[in-house]
Parts: sequence; C-alpha cells; structure tokens
Amino acid sequence: MTDTPVADMTFEQAMKELEQVVGRLERGDVALDESITLYERGAALKKRCEAKLKEAEEKVAAITLDGDGQPTGTKPVEGL
Repeated sequence: MTDTPVADMTFEQAMKELEQVVGRLERGDVALDESITLYERGAALKKRCEAKLKEAEEKVAAITLDGDGQPTGTKPVEGL
C-alpha cells in the first residue's frame, strides 16, 4: 500500500492498489483492525476508480462526429 492520497492517484494507480487490498482481504491473513482499515482504503480506491471512469466516459461522449462518423473535434464538458 502507498501513502499517496487517493484523491491524487491516477486510475491505474488506484486500480493497482485496490487489487492489492482485495487480495489481502481475500487471503484473510490480517488482523481485524487492519482489515477494517484496508476495507476503508479499498472503498475510497473504488470510488476514485469510478470517478475517473465517469470522467473518461464524459470526455469520450463529448467527441463530435461528422456525417461520415469521423471525429471533428471535441466540445467542452461541464465541470471538467
């Protein structure tokens, strides 16, 4: 696990750490207090991944296409 704040992580960083957290919890070889801490970190990482995916989906949806289906540019997405 890293000390990087979840809010500062890229999608890839958050997903990698989330996989590590899930692996440790599934093995069941951690104490109860540490399990709770890991679960809380995992929940925050999951939320970060979902937010980054939504952001990417909105950017993709903002791509405009011409009559032939070719991208012609992008339009700004509110809030990004």
